[in-house]
Amino acid sequence: MSVRLTVAQALVRFLAAQHTERDGVRRRLITATWGIFGHGNVAGIGQALVEHAALMPYHQGRNEQAMVHAAVGYARQSNRLRTHAVTTSIGPGATNLVTGAALATINRIPVLLLPGDTFATRPADPVLQQLQVPYAGDVSVNDCLRPVSRYFDRIVRPEALIPAALEAVRVLTDPAETGAVTLALPQDVQAEAHDWPEEFLAERTWRVRRPPPDEDELDAAAAAIGRAGRPLIVAGGGVKYSGAEEALSDFAARTGIPVASTQAGKGALPHDHPQDLGGIGHTGTAAADHLARAADLVIGVGTRWSDFTTASSTLFGHPGVRFVNLNVAAFDSHRLSALPLVADAREGLEQLHALLEQHHVPAHYVHEYAEEKLRWAARVDSAYAAESEDARPTQAQVLGALDTLVTPDDILINAAGSLPGDLHKLWRARSSDQYHVEYGYSCMGYEIPAAIGVALAAPGRPVWALVGDGTYLMNPTEIVTAVQERLPIKVVVLQNHGYASIGGLSEAVGAERYGTDYRFRAEDGSFTGPPLPVDLAANAASLGMRVLRARTVRDLREALAQAREATVPTCVYVETETADSVSGPPPAQAWWDVPVAETSTRPSAVKAREEYDRHVTARRRHL
Repeated sequence: MSVRLTVAQALVRFLAAQHTERDGVRRRLITATWGIFGHGNVAGIGQALVEHAALMPYHQGRNEQAMVHAAVGYARQSNRLRTHAVTTSIGPGATNLVTGAALATINRIPVLLLPGDTFATRPADPVLQQLQVPYAGDVSVNDCLRPVSRYFDRIVRPEALIPAALEAVRVLTDPAETGAVTLALPQDVQAEAHDWPEEFLAERTWRVRRPPPDEDELDAAAAAIGRAGRPLIVAGGGVKYSGAEEALSDFAARTGIPVASTQAGKGALPHDHPQDLGGIGHTGTAAADHLARAADLVIGVGTRWSDFTTASSTLFGHPGVRFVNLNVAAFDSHRLSALPLVADAREGLEQLHALLEQHHVPAHYVHEYAEEKLRWAARVDSAYAAESEDARPTQAQVLGALDTLVTPDDILINAAGSLPGDLHKLWRARSSDQYHVEYGYSCMGYEIPAAIGVALAAPGRPVWALVGDGTYLMNPTEIVTAVQERLPIKVVVLQNHGYASIGGLSEAVGAERYGTDYRFRAEDGSFTGPPLPVDLAANAASLGMRVLRARTVRDLREALAQAREATVPTCVYVETETADSVSGPPPAQAWWDVPVAETSTRPSAVKAREEYDRHVTARRRHL
């Protein structure tokens, strides 16, 4: 039997029937579609969504990149077991997807992209928004999505949809290969009718695998851990996506091995777990980085070992340090010349636990890291403390005020600027999904749309988007979507009148903070004078948000409390204190490699190069 539908109608019907299953729990895979309609998708996917509105919920976006961020936020909050689709018109609508697709793929988060494409039948050449490539008639702007997609196909005939759609869902549900999946849809093919087998449209369940470890790899990893005198676990995002938090907690408690976390892994253990040392690397804690420098074995669980985690390969300083990498992706398990343990994180930890049930690190090592943990907690207390309730708060004090308010239900979202570093060092995660910092791509403008996605995935929970003024100006448009959807997200805008993170980095590398302040430009090219008269609070209010302005620490505490209880989208706007005399967060505890000009006439760059040359000598290749 067959059903006559257009290609777009068949695709919507197919997507609505796909499910994932893990540990006996079945979930719908594509729970909604985001869209901005134009020529190239309005008559195809747009009409199909109207035709099957009862099957496929629709969310209206304002920016194509932001729609992908919202889908990523939803998928990450759902531990990659559910996601959204995103449809756009051809041309600029499609190319606006590239940044979001890169973010999804780099962070290994599933999202389905359905950009419109130019005519497959080529009735006119060129058509509106068509990219003409002299050497290839089959290239369109959607080919920009190939390198940032884990799977890409262009559906030039109706029959091609069946294998392409099945391949797309295979990748979306693969724990090792997932990321952005793109099905480019020529606008004429979307509207073309075809007779579809009922089997294609029937409900289908995709089981998300938990691959067990190879016995030989498991034995080798357990033996290495058993021999180590100063082992350290580094927990990455794979711990959370596997749902391996309890297994990690049990393993760490039983063996006494301390745990540090990457940005994606922070919260895998709650901050008050005896073995939790907080963030590691350039933005890590002094406690975690101290242990990392002397560790003789480092056990990576679900991490891809980014340069921030390894401090650009300068952090792990023990002469004989070795690595064990437990990772579902073989590609990541071999990094740093490690002993690979290719497996699901939960499966691998549970089996290692069984083999090492009688193993425990020496008591003096436990005492050492417990003391380091206490010392760091005191430094966090100091950074959070405000000398006066009537003073303008520092950025760290904003986090401190929020820290006193939240419960394990609250979810914090951030991605770029100086906040990720402060959060990684200072934030006390109370639950495994409270800390949501996108740092694989560190994309400015991620926070607000991602908060919408998280709020859709976790209704009823307080969702906070922490946004600097720089990232706010990149992408505030989805505030309108939050208002339209009646989602009570809480947006905290920290105004410091410039790019604080890059400003600090610019100063450190001899670029003298050039072009990082929001100030008027003088004739000589310098940026001088008072900050620009830009009112971001008024902007947020104009987009429909309730806005609470906080001028002092006291104001801030009251505004945050009101925002947490709000039932409408609410913005807390605060100008932060940036004067050097005000105590801020502890500085970076490890290096990060940003090359400095090798020759310069400016003293600041010469001095920065001398400092760079001193640090770079500590870099090593782990072989």
